[in-house]
Amino acid sequence: MGDEGREAVDSVFQIICLQTQSQGTGFLLDSGHVVTNAHVVEGAVAGGIMAQSSRGEQVNFSNKTVDPDRDLAVLEPIEEPSDGLGLEFNTDFAVGAQVSTWGFPIGHSGPSPLLSVGYLSGFSQERTSSGPVKQLVVNGAFNDGNSGGPLFLSESDGVIGVVVAKHAPFTQFQHSALEALANNQTGVGFTAEDEHGNEHQFSESQIVADLMQRFISLTQVMIGYAVDASELADFLDENDILYNA
Repeated sequence: MGDEGREAVDSVFQIICLQTQSQGTGFLLDSGHVVTNAHVVEGAVAGGIMAQSSRGEQVNFSNKTVDPDRDLAVLEPIEEPSDGLGLEFNTDFAVGAQVSTWGFPIGHSGPSPLLSVGYLSGFSQERTSSGPVKQLVVNGAFNDGNSGGPLFLSESDGVIGVVVAKHAPFTQFQHSALEALANNQTGVGFTAEDEHGNEHQFSESQIVADLMQRFISLTQVMIGYAVDASELADFLDENDILYNA
Protein backbone atom coordinates (compact mmCIF):
# COMPACT_ATOMS: atom_id res chain seq x y z
CA MET A 1 0.00 0.00 0.00
CA GLY A 2 1.40 3.41 -1.00
CA ASP A 3 1.72 6.40 1.29
CA GLU A 4 -1.48 7.94 -0.10
CA GLY A 5 -3.48 4.77 0.60
CA ARG A 6 -1.98 4.44 4.07
CA GLU A 7 -2.89 8.02 4.97
CA ALA A 8 -6.47 7.42 3.82
CA VAL A 9 -6.81 4.21 5.86
CA ASP A 10 -5.39 5.87 8.98
CA SER A 11 -7.93 8.70 8.63
CA VAL A 12 -10.99 6.43 8.34
CA PHE A 13 -12.97 5.45 11.45
CA GLN A 14 -15.73 3.04 12.31
CA ILE A 15 -18.53 5.10 13.87
CA ILE A 16 -20.52 3.39 16.62
CA CYS A 17 -23.58 4.97 18.27
CA LEU A 18 -23.98 3.31 21.66
CA GLN A 19 -27.59 4.42 22.22
CA THR A 20 -29.08 3.55 18.84
CA GLN A 21 -26.71 0.68 17.89
CA SER A 22 -26.24 2.39 14.54
CA GLN A 23 -22.86 1.90 12.86
CA GLY A 24 -21.20 3.48 9.87
CA THR A 25 -18.01 5.04 8.60
CA GLY A 26 -16.43 8.43 9.20
CA PHE A 27 -13.20 10.18 8.29
CA LEU A 28 -10.89 12.73 9.82
CA LEU A 29 -10.62 16.13 8.15
CA ASP A 30 -7.40 18.11 8.37
CA SER A 31 -9.41 20.53 10.54
CA GLY A 32 -9.43 17.87 13.28
CA HIS A 33 -13.16 17.16 12.88
CA VAL A 34 -14.69 13.80 11.92
CA VAL A 35 -17.23 13.72 9.08
CA THR A 36 -19.97 11.12 8.65
CA ASN A 37 -23.61 10.97 7.52
CA ALA A 38 -26.40 12.55 9.53
CA HIS A 39 -28.42 9.33 9.35
CA VAL A 40 -25.55 7.37 10.96
CA VAL A 41 -25.65 9.50 14.14
CA GLU A 42 -29.38 10.27 14.14
CA GLY A 43 -30.84 9.98 17.64
CA ALA A 44 -27.43 9.84 19.34
CA VAL A 45 -25.91 12.57 21.51
CA ALA A 46 -22.25 13.44 20.94
CA GLY A 47 -21.19 11.74 24.17
CA GLY A 48 -22.82 8.50 23.02
CA ILE A 49 -20.83 8.29 19.77
CA MET A 50 -17.51 6.49 19.55
CA ALA A 51 -15.04 6.23 16.68
CA GLN A 52 -12.47 3.44 16.32
CA SER A 53 -9.41 3.83 14.09
CA SER A 54 -7.48 1.16 12.20
CA ARG A 55 -4.67 1.72 14.69
CA GLY A 56 -6.88 0.81 17.62
CA GLU A 57 -7.38 4.40 18.77
CA GLN A 58 -10.73 5.30 20.30
CA VAL A 59 -12.08 8.80 19.72
CA ASN A 60 -14.89 10.35 21.78
CA PHE A 61 -16.79 13.50 20.94
CA SER A 62 -17.98 16.65 22.69
CA ASN A 63 -20.25 18.07 19.99
CA LYS A 64 -22.05 17.13 16.78
CA THR A 65 -23.45 19.36 14.05
CA VAL A 66 -25.81 17.89 11.47
CA ASP A 67 -27.35 18.91 8.16
CA PRO A 68 -30.24 16.49 7.48
CA ASP A 69 -30.84 17.82 3.95
CA ARG A 70 -27.27 17.14 2.87
CA ASP A 71 -27.18 14.06 5.16
CA LEU A 72 -23.88 15.24 6.64
CA ALA A 73 -22.62 15.42 10.21
CA VAL A 74 -19.47 16.90 11.71
CA LEU A 75 -18.25 15.53 15.06
CA GLU A 76 -15.86 17.46 17.31
CA PRO A 77 -13.40 15.16 19.13
CA ILE A 78 -12.64 15.72 22.82
CA GLU A 79 -8.96 15.18 22.03
CA GLU A 80 -8.09 16.27 18.50
CA PRO A 81 -6.43 13.51 16.43
CA SER A 82 -3.44 14.39 14.24
CA ASP A 83 -3.29 14.73 10.45
CA GLY A 84 -6.47 14.20 8.41
CA LEU A 85 -7.70 14.50 4.84
CA GLY A 86 -8.28 17.54 2.64
CA LEU A 87 -11.10 18.16 0.17
CA GLU A 88 -10.59 18.08 -3.57
CA PHE A 89 -12.76 20.16 -5.88
CA ASN A 90 -12.81 19.40 -9.56
CA THR A 91 -15.76 20.18 -11.81
CA ASP A 92 -14.10 18.26 -14.65
CA PHE A 93 -14.43 14.76 -13.19
CA ALA A 94 -14.77 12.48 -16.18
CA VAL A 95 -17.48 9.85 -16.26
CA GLY A 96 -15.61 6.54 -16.20
CA ALA A 97 -12.93 7.76 -13.76
CA GLN A 98 -12.03 5.15 -11.17
CA VAL A 99 -13.03 6.03 -7.62
CA SER A 100 -12.68 4.27 -4.30
CA THR A 101 -13.77 4.40 -0.67
CA TRP A 102 -12.69 2.81 2.59
CA GLY A 103 -15.35 1.73 5.08
CA PHE A 104 -16.96 -0.80 7.38
CA PRO A 105 -19.76 -2.46 5.37
CA ILE A 106 -22.21 -5.15 6.52
CA GLY A 107 -20.99 -5.51 10.07
CA HIS A 108 -17.25 -5.54 9.31
CA SER A 109 -15.53 -4.38 12.49
CA GLY A 110 -11.95 -4.10 11.37
CA PRO A 111 -9.47 -3.39 12.63
CA SER A 112 -8.80 -1.90 9.18
CA PRO A 113 -11.56 -0.65 6.87
CA LEU A 114 -12.36 -2.45 3.63
CA LEU A 115 -11.62 -0.99 0.19
CA SER A 116 -14.41 -0.65 -2.39
CA VAL A 117 -13.58 0.37 -5.95
CA GLY A 118 -15.90 1.55 -8.70
CA TYR A 119 -16.34 4.09 -11.46
CA LEU A 120 -17.91 7.51 -11.63
CA SER A 121 -21.00 6.89 -13.74
CA GLY A 122 -22.74 10.26 -13.59
CA PHE A 123 -24.12 13.11 -11.54
CA SER A 124 -27.46 13.85 -9.89
CA GLN A 125 -29.24 16.30 -7.63
CA GLU A 126 -31.22 15.24 -4.58
CA ARG A 127 -34.21 17.54 -4.07
CA THR A 128 -34.59 18.70 -0.46
CA SER A 129 -36.62 21.28 1.43
CA SER A 130 -33.68 23.69 1.36
CA GLY A 131 -32.78 23.16 -2.29
CA PRO A 132 -30.95 20.68 -4.52
CA VAL A 133 -27.95 18.75 -3.17
CA LYS A 134 -25.21 17.78 -5.64
CA GLN A 135 -24.38 14.09 -5.73
CA LEU A 136 -21.90 11.87 -7.53
CA VAL A 137 -23.31 8.62 -8.93
CA VAL A 138 -20.95 5.67 -8.61
CA ASN A 139 -21.02 2.26 -10.26
CA GLY A 140 -19.67 0.37 -7.26
CA ALA A 141 -20.57 -1.72 -4.24
CA PHE A 142 -21.81 0.55 -1.47
CA ASN A 143 -23.42 -1.37 1.41
CA ASP A 144 -24.86 -0.65 4.84
CA GLY A 145 -21.92 0.52 6.93
CA ASN A 146 -20.18 2.35 4.06
CA SER A 147 -22.31 5.41 4.88
CA GLY A 148 -20.13 8.39 5.78
CA GLY A 149 -16.99 7.08 4.10
CA PRO A 150 -14.71 9.33 2.02
CA LEU A 151 -14.79 8.99 -1.76
CA PHE A 152 -11.51 9.43 -3.65
CA LEU A 153 -10.32 9.52 -7.19
CA SER A 154 -7.91 6.62 -7.61
CA GLU A 155 -4.28 7.47 -6.81
CA SER A 156 -5.43 10.48 -4.76
CA ASP A 157 -6.18 11.10 -1.09
CA GLY A 158 -8.25 14.24 -1.66
CA VAL A 159 -11.90 13.71 -0.71
CA ILE A 160 -14.24 14.33 -3.65
CA GLY A 161 -17.43 13.17 -1.91
CA VAL A 162 -19.03 11.48 1.09
CA VAL A 163 -20.69 8.09 0.57
CA VAL A 164 -24.35 8.49 1.49
CA ALA A 165 -26.48 5.69 0.02
CA LYS A 166 -26.80 2.80 -2.35
CA HIS A 167 -29.57 2.47 -4.88
CA ALA A 168 -32.19 -0.06 -3.81
CA PRO A 169 -35.13 -0.89 -6.12
CA PHE A 170 -37.90 -0.54 -3.53
CA THR A 171 -40.79 1.90 -3.63
CA GLN A 172 -41.79 4.31 -0.88
CA PHE A 173 -45.00 2.30 -0.46
CA GLN A 174 -43.01 -0.86 0.21
CA HIS A 175 -40.84 0.93 2.76
CA SER A 176 -44.00 2.33 4.43
CA ALA A 177 -45.52 -1.16 4.54
CA LEU A 178 -42.39 -2.50 6.23
CA GLU A 179 -42.49 0.33 8.75
CA ALA A 180 -46.13 -0.49 9.54
CA LEU A 181 -45.22 -4.15 10.11
CA ALA A 182 -42.30 -3.15 12.34
CA ASN A 183 -44.58 -0.97 14.50
CA ASN A 184 -47.32 -3.60 14.87
CA GLN A 185 -47.14 -5.21 18.31
CA THR A 186 -50.39 -7.20 18.07
CA GLY A 187 -50.82 -10.83 17.05
CA VAL A 188 -48.79 -13.92 17.91
CA GLY A 189 -45.88 -13.07 20.19
CA PHE A 190 -42.40 -14.57 20.43
CA THR A 191 -39.38 -14.23 22.69
CA ALA A 192 -35.95 -14.08 21.04
CA GLU A 193 -32.42 -13.73 22.39
CA ASP A 194 -29.92 -11.37 20.81
CA GLU A 195 -26.18 -11.88 20.43
CA HIS A 196 -25.61 -10.43 23.90
CA GLY A 197 -27.99 -12.85 25.61
CA ASN A 198 -30.72 -10.25 26.14
CA GLU A 199 -34.32 -11.36 25.62
CA HIS A 200 -36.69 -9.34 23.43
CA GLN A 201 -40.41 -9.63 22.76
CA PHE A 202 -41.52 -9.62 19.10
CA SER A 203 -44.82 -9.89 17.35
CA GLU A 204 -45.05 -12.06 14.26
CA SER A 205 -45.23 -9.03 11.96
CA GLN A 206 -42.17 -7.47 13.61
CA ILE A 207 -40.13 -10.60 12.93
CA VAL A 208 -41.23 -10.55 9.28
CA ALA A 209 -40.33 -6.85 9.02
CA ASP A 210 -36.91 -7.41 10.60
CA LEU A 211 -36.07 -10.26 8.24
CA MET A 212 -37.32 -8.37 5.18
CA GLN A 213 -35.34 -5.28 6.16
CA ARG A 214 -32.24 -7.45 6.43
CA PHE A 215 -32.80 -8.83 2.93
CA ILE A 216 -33.29 -5.30 1.60
CA SER A 217 -30.04 -4.16 3.21
CA LEU A 218 -28.19 -6.99 1.44
CA THR A 219 -29.71 -6.24 -1.97
CA GLN A 220 -26.95 -4.86 -4.19
CA VAL A 221 -27.55 -2.90 -7.36
CA MET A 222 -24.22 -1.55 -8.52
CA ILE A 223 -25.26 2.08 -8.24
CA GLY A 224 -24.43 4.23 -5.21
CA TYR A 225 -24.42 7.90 -4.30
CA ALA A 226 -21.96 10.27 -2.66
CA VAL A 227 -22.58 13.87 -1.62
CA ASP A 228 -20.30 16.12 -3.65
CA ALA A 229 -17.34 17.62 -1.76
CA SER A 230 -18.61 21.11 -2.57
CA GLU A 231 -21.69 20.40 -0.42
CA LEU A 232 -19.44 19.36 2.46
CA ALA A 233 -17.39 22.53 1.99
CA ASP A 234 -20.55 24.67 2.14
CA PHE A 235 -21.63 22.86 5.31
CA LEU A 236 -18.24 23.46 6.92
CA ASP A 237 -18.23 27.13 5.87
CA GLU A 238 -21.70 27.62 7.36
CA ASN A 239 -20.37 26.33 10.69
CA ASP A 240 -17.04 28.26 10.59
CA ILE A 241 -14.92 25.10 10.35
CA LEU A 242 -11.60 25.60 8.55
CA TYR A 243 -10.24 22.99 6.16
CA ASN A 244 -7.75 22.63 3.30
CA ALA A 245 -8.71 22.17 -0.32
